Amino acid sequence: MISFVICLCLLIGGYFTYGKLVDNTFGPDDRETPAVAINDGVDYVVMPQWKLFLVQLLNIAGLGPIFGALQGALWGPIVFLWITFGTIFAGGVHDYFSGMLSERNNGESIAEVTGKYLGSRMKAVMRVFSVVLLVMVGTVFAVGPAGLLVKLLGEKGVTGPFANTAVWLAIILAYYFIATFISIDKIIGKIYPVFGICLIVMAVGVAIGMPLNGFHTPEIWTNFYSMHPANTPVWSFMFITVACGAISGFHSTQSPLMARCLKSERQGHFVFYGAMVAEGVIALVWAAAGCSLYEVTGGLNTGLSEALGAGQSAAIYDVCVKTMGSLGVILAMLGVIACPITSGDTAFRSARLTLADWMGLDQGSYVNRLKLCVPLLGCGAFLGFGNSFGLFSYQVIWRYFSWTNQTLAMLVLWSASMYLASEKKNFWITAVPATFMSAVSATYFSMAPECLGLIPFFKNNAAFAYPFGIVVAVVFLGLFMKASAKHRLSGGTKTAA
Repeated sequence: MISFVICLCLLIGGYFTYGKLVDNTFGPDDRETPAVAINDGVDYVVMPQWKLFLVQLLNIAGLGPIFGALQGALWGPIVFLWITFGTIFAGGVHDYFSGMLSERNNGESIAEVTGKYLGSRMKAVMRVFSVVLLVMVGTVFAVGPAGLLVKLLGEKGVTGPFANTAVWLAIILAYYFIATFISIDKIIGKIYPVFGICLIVMAVGVAIGMPLNGFHTPEIWTNFYSMHPANTPVWSFMFITVACGAISGFHSTQSPLMARCLKSERQGHFVFYGAMVAEGVIALVWAAAGCSLYEVTGGLNTGLSEALGAGQSAAIYDVCVKTMGSLGVILAMLGVIACPITSGDTAFRSARLTLADWMGLDQGSYVNRLKLCVPLLGCGAFLGFGNSFGLFSYQVIWRYFSWTNQTLAMLVLWSASMYLASEKKNFWITAVPATFMSAVSATYFSMAPECLGLIPFFKNNAAFAYPFGIVVAVVFLGLFMKASAKHRLSGGTKTAA
């Protein structure tokens, strides 16, 4: 368990050291924030710092750092390294700049911010991409809990309407509509901190319960190899699989929600970078649980693979019961049902704000909010009920989410790099992780079974994919250096060439 503790200390230390370096590089000051200047009582609302942190944590986390970390644990304790260093040098930086750049631009959505620094064509792409992605995320996070509720109630002998997935889906979507429509401090600001605390308590319970129940966490140095039962390559599949808890583009769609609620720019370090570190700690705990609780056969994590085969919700339930007993059952039920729902409602809220920025609709107006909430939730209902009745399948579409998620993170980091270059500040703190994520995304795209791997020649063809990823990363870095040089020579501009 020594390597687990070392990684845990590195994460906490990273907040106070590298996180402070990032904060100082950006340079928060005492200017009036959008929450104070605009304060429309709906989306721009001043909230206390502790609440901002917990809401941001639940916005970006949900079950992401649990599901992803358990899947990542299939590769063994080497996943600790990606969670730790990914959080400190990539995820925390990404979340901080996606939040603070939104704050500096009147709380604009990430599509508008990206377009500001990467150009109008990228803005158009990001607008469409963001809305589609957010609606998909929100819908899936409604369908999943609805199905799980039916399963749990069915095991308790419940029959009738409440044993029907469509009924629970309708209830969840009705809640989504309310949470998307009304002021952010009325529901989200009140219940999210409670669920955020539950997410933290669940992680602490698992961390303490492992050694108390005699589970041994393997060390990195004695298992410095891939333990994946399917022999799936570490590069770049592990870096795509573990998104939340290391770096996730989805976070950039959520950070503007809290950017509209900051009382002071100086809260950004704690709210954005701090919430990402907290998510990294949660992911580290669950990755350790995946490596510790299950049987290893021939140096491979076969036991964990079998547990995940029963479903991710079932695996979470199993971990909680083994580490926390009856308390774990309560936390597991709360986690696998409430956490996805709380990610889904903010996904739809972010979609509304993205469309509002796109169309220039003032969201202080009830009518304007209805103009966006109704069609957005209508799309969610169409897709959700279509899935429930067997008309649609998310299986193929959802496999693309991980790749698009990390590609979005890459684009946000390049946007932050362009901002820093235009301000004549140290852009390497964002350009280095942007280059790394460019290599990750390009490599995965060129070999994954659902991407170019659909063509037999490219499927898992590392001899082609690895050099291809490196070339793409080098080209992107070269294009950035060329564009940043123009900024320096011209004295800085607001958009990329």
